[in-house]
Amino acid sequence: MCIHQQKHIRGVRSVAFFEAVKGLFVLMAGCGVLTLIHHDYQLIAEDLIQHLHLNPANHYPKIFLDLSRNLTDARLWLFALFAFGYSGLRFAEAYGLWWQKGWAEWFAVASGAIYIPFELRELFLGVNGIKILAFVINMIIVIYMAGVLKKRYQPKWSE
Repeated sequence: MCIHQQKHIRGVRSVAFFEAVKGLFVLMAGCGVLTLIHHDYQLIAEDLIQHLHLNPANHYPKIFLDLSRNLTDARLWLFALFAFGYSGLRFAEAYGLWWQKGWAEWFAVASGAIYIPFELRELFLGVNGIKILAFVINMIIVIYMAGVLKKRYQPKWSE
């Protein structure tokens, strides 16, 4: 195997690993949501805000408290199901990329490109390190995977 091909495999597998980690985090979040079922969401939210020494009258803590008032067990189940579905997609993408499947490369470009308009909107609303990092990582992955696809489908000229 040539060095160029080894670098290609390492690059695609790095993206696969990143997608698997995202899937794992979302899966853990979904499991965390399930632990809230049949609990007093309002009390949990108030305790969390107090523990973090946040002012409940401030914008984001207030939004968090308002959301906790509107939670139901059915909504938590729905959130968990969405998290499990999303993590399943991330794991499928990671598997396909790890084994260098063409469908996974297309999926990586498409699923990454979908977020770009939303990330740009968030950057226009206010710039911070996390937003910039998310945008840059996503752009690197989309551009890299588009390059992988270009090489895969580039016509092979015989000599």
